[in-house]
Amino acid sequence: MPRRSAGILLHRRLDGGEPEVLLVHPGGPFWAKKDAGAWSIPKGEHGADDDPLTAARREFAEELGRPLPAGEIVPLGEVRQKGGKLVTAWAVAGDLDPATIVSNSFELEWPPRSGRRAQFPEVDRAEWFTLDRAREKLLPAQLPLLDRIAELIDG
Repeated sequence: MPRRSAGILLHRRLDGGEPEVLLVHPGGPFWAKKDAGAWSIPKGEHGADDDPLTAARREFAEELGRPLPAGEIVPLGEVRQKGGKLVTAWAVAGDLDPATIVSNSFELEWPPRSGRRAQFPEVDRAEWFTLDRAREKLLPAQLPLLDRIAELIDG
């Protein structure tokens, strides 16, 4: 059975401008120097018995340190990532200041084989991107979510 994640793609349109989506950059040493194709929607794994939408809300709050803004929750469906993980996503129109995020953290042996453990934020930053710019930043497997949100926004 494939691993499963659930996440929220927050979107906004300021003063009639282009639509923007909020993406997160993963923390930790593996991702530190990666940018294009490394960003993600705020998401996280959940168990087979967990409600995916509840998991998506929880992961949003854990990764950004803020609850999901109030708004209509619209399903965006699923995508399969490179390693086989299935990601179920929803869209919500709302706003959030990326400068205020406070992510949860994880522990990792660093440097490798050193015997030392270090703490790293799960998300080291968040940023608003236009849909075109988001296509450059987002993990390739999650790109269909941008197509689906574009239809939603323009529909």
